[in-house]
Amino acid sequence: MKHGDYTNLANNYASHRPGYAPVVRNILMSLPGKPISDMSVADVGAGTGIWTRMMADLMPKTILGVEPNDAMRGEGERGNNGRPINWCKGSGEKTGLADASLDLLTMASSFHWVDFDMAMAEFKRVLRPGGWFAALWNPRFLEDSPLLLEIEDELRKIVPDLKRVSSGHGEFTESLLGKLRSVPELDDVIYLEGFHTEVMSKERYLGAWRSVNDIQVQAGPDRFKQFLNYIEDRLTGADTVEAAYRTRAWAARYNSTR
Repeated sequence: MKHGDYTNLANNYASHRPGYAPVVRNILMSLPGKPISDMSVADVGAGTGIWTRMMADLMPKTILGVEPNDAMRGEGERGNNGRPINWCKGSGEKTGLADASLDLLTMASSFHWVDFDMAMAEFKRVLRPGGWFAALWNPRFLEDSPLLLEIEDELRKIVPDLKRVSSGHGEFTESLLGKLRSVPELDDVIYLEGFHTEVMSKERYLGAWRSVNDIQVQAGPDRFKQFLNYIEDRLTGADTVEAAYRTRAWAARYNSTR
């Protein structure tokens, strides 16, 4: 398995990954200042469509899901369930979307995989004047759960050299506010966060871990299996796991006059 390759993780990703805080969705979708019925929206690096579907639930018109990985995009297409989502192949650096066509472009748990400068150039091409870009992640919120802290500590013992790439708490996100502010054409750079809790079955909780690319790559199959075995043993007798998540979002408005 390679960093960023979700081909063999697509089913676990679609079935078990958590969503995002609805309050953050509501705020982000209000930023363009238009009625939702008049907005053109695309989710880029959409994966299996977890965030895409959350936005589509508020959209009376079609939303675009752009995803480079065939397996992930296929899971997204199968999960539409009648929602107005059109899927297409593309990436953050090359979306394939029309010039000046979007009021809102989002990347959920995927912006860390793209080339920042190339993606910024592409987003400035496809956003309308005054359109908004938003990048967001949904890391686990461990502080209120001794159980989840214990599991996280065990992961660090098994993989002491672990360096998270896509957790929403890494070097990339900690420097993101400054990087966005350094782009001359971006105004009104903001950061927001919200919280939500998901009650997961034991199998779904394990499946969420199985969907995480960067941990599996760094741990290797033997250590990752050891970690999953630890979780299974630790959750013996538990029917569910209450997992809290913090949605962290960075957004900026495109000023085409600069």
